Amino acid sequence: MVLRRTMAWVGGLSGLLVATVLTSATIGYADIGPLTAAYVILNGVSVPAVAASGVSWTQPFAFDVAPKTGLIIRQLRLPRILLGAIVGFALALAGTVMQGFFRNPMADPSIIGVSTGAATGAVAYLVFGAALPVGVVFGVLPTPLSAALSGWGLSVAAFLGALVAGFGVYLIATDGDRTPVATLLLAGVAIQTFLGAVISYMLLHAGDGLEEAIYWLMGHLQQSTWGRIRLALPVVVVFFVLLLAYARDLNVLLLGEEDAHTLGIDVEHTKRVLLAASSIVTAAAVAVSGVIGFVGLIVPHVMRLLVGPDHRILLPTSALAGAIFLVATDTVARMGPGEMPVGIVTAALGAPFFLFLLRRREVHAL
Repeated sequence: MVLRRTMAWVGGLSGLLVATVLTSATIGYADIGPLTAAYVILNGVSVPAVAASGVSWTQPFAFDVAPKTGLIIRQLRLPRILLGAIVGFALALAGTVMQGFFRNPMADPSIIGVSTGAATGAVAYLVFGAALPVGVVFGVLPTPLSAALSGWGLSVAAFLGALVAGFGVYLIATDGDRTPVATLLLAGVAIQTFLGAVISYMLLHAGDGLEEAIYWLMGHLQQSTWGRIRLALPVVVVFFVLLLAYARDLNVLLLGEEDAHTLGIDVEHTKRVLLAASSIVTAAAVAVSGVIGFVGLIVPHVMRLLVGPDHRILLPTSALAGAIFLVATDTVARMGPGEMPVGIVTAALGAPFFLFLLRRREVHAL
């Protein structure tokens, strides 16, 4: 029964995601129809073919599309759309885990300081650049390799900053072999506040990097590339599979730690895995897009109302809905005469929704 419901929801949301991607690919300064966009996407599909010489890749589709149109879709619109889908998928996935972990519908991926840690790493890289360990490492590499990796410095700094913050909060909150949820939450708030002060100080001394730093903090997808997709996608897929394997344990944790222990769950080990996996997923998303808020708050809560609290269904459906949501909001963000960072759109939608939750539901006691 659970598998059937999951497949039905996943199939429906996957179809909606495809429709959203095609619709988004048609929107822009160049007028491109949905059928033409579909042709361009299909022309890029490769499938393995077995021959006597071994396995090779072939492209089964060869629709007639104008070269300029193909270039616009493949190099400009599609990387941005797919990166938006990956980031939305990751943030909604992490938000679902955090809401289940804290048993609170107002938890989100940034609750333990991961997003603020990523922001600290990114702003530090933009302000200090080559003086940071990341810059020093790039500086001592051979010139061709250093040039090839130089474009990854900002993402690497953000990713490392997120991991340091997330695991730092865990270490601070851990007492012996136990990590109380209340202590974890309070440590996260303290670290976020401290890192916010660090970011403010660095922005005061940002100089020429101030505009780029503020723009990154808003959260955007304007600089999407196939390279960023290759950077984020493997991390998100691997840890999605891991979190899906812990869906049942997350269900049992909803009953409370004592009941979960009675039912045979290794509570502390499960908490460590859930925290580490959701932190890494969030770090991968923030590293390639900046700080995009409220996706991990809105989407899991809405999907919980639709499919119920069973994380075996909720995790994949929330992740897919997050991908749809961010692709749609980014499409709205780039429809105006001047493109807005998508973080502005998600915040404009998320803040009223957060207030709605405060008015309609009690905050769960920790």
